[in-house]
Amino acid sequence: MNDSTISLPWLVIRQDDNGNRYRVGRYATRAEAQKIADSLDSRGHKQLYWVERIGQGQAQAQVQNGDGTRN
Repeated sequence: MNDSTISLPWLVIRQDDNGNRYRVGRYATRAEAQKIADSLDSRGHKQLYWVERIGQGQAQAQVQNGDGTRN
């Protein structure tokens, strides 16, 4: 684990219509991450947004960074 993993353990994940998952951002608190996910979700697009802590869920290994590289 590096310093950024420890200080920014909360991820916002987006899943598009084709099932592709992308990391939208990393945040220090769950509340901060949830606020971003809720804001993005309220835009009415078909994408699904959720919050995940680093190390939780098997989706983590399949998530792409915003630049298209794998996590």
